[in-house]
Amino acid sequence: MRWSSIRPYAMISPAILVFCLFFIYPICYMVYLSLVDWNFVSPVKNFVGFDNFQALLSEQQFIEVMRNTMTYTFLTVSLTIIISLVLAVWLNKQGAVYGFVQGAIFSPHIISLVSISMLWMWLMDTDYGLLNWFLNLFGISNVPWLSDPGTSLLSLVIVAVWKGIGYNTLIFIAGLQSIPRDIYEAAALDDTSKMRTFIKLTLPMLSPTLFFITIINLISSFQVFETIAIMTQGGPINSTNTFVYYIYEFGFRFFKIGYASAAGVILLIIISILTLMYFRILSRRVHYR
Repeated sequence: MRWSSIRPYAMISPAILVFCLFFIYPICYMVYLSLVDWNFVSPVKNFVGFDNFQALLSEQQFIEVMRNTMTYTFLTVSLTIIISLVLAVWLNKQGAVYGFVQGAIFSPHIISLVSISMLWMWLMDTDYGLLNWFLNLFGISNVPWLSDPGTSLLSLVIVAVWKGIGYNTLIFIAGLQSIPRDIYEAAALDDTSKMRTFIKLTLPMLSPTLFFITIINLISSFQVFETIAIMTQGGPINSTNTFVYYIYEFGFRFFKIGYASAAGVILLIIISILTLMYFRILSRRVHYR
């Protein structure tokens, strides 16, 4: 066999090896662990088949975790995209003020989630938090942001949106700046309103960017962990418990590795199905210039 025929495979082999070692193998091992009963300490792994999945799907707490995750994902993704798009349209201009605002709203993206979670825990403190102090100025009583099941999940959504809008706004601005100017000049000659221009021209031309941002926000929202682990620990009354924290809790606190791995497999299946549906349904509506 000539070297020229195997050289492409040799050049990509390091990347393939890393991919198999750190992505494919962990997934396969997780699937295997989901079929056994193991406490993470004993060398003995008892094969139980699909018992972990059966116990998981019949657990009321897991149903609540799925509902919390879906609610959190929907609110976070939709609010982040809407706010980021509005900010991008406003900031897509030249000027020192707009450049400063872009840098200001992007700064939360480069701060660690641990620091952000600690900051927002102080801001949302029921008795001494800055948010309640501000609300008190308008005669509004203290809001139990993190200690009430009715507001705790929404509080985490606020933190996620605050951190995510900067990155998404800059991506949207990059997409807006790639749209040819002559399209808007032609619309102006036709005396097209700004709203109609935005709906009929800007959004279709921005669809590849919107497609990309939606999918990465969808996946990252399903994998939320740090803010929950630091701010609420899944409470109060399981109101903020989501998939990844649930997996961590049963795997590394209760040492039910098989049970936690079964939850991980279900999370993998859900994300894969949603991603496949997203690509199948919306990829045809993406306009590539």
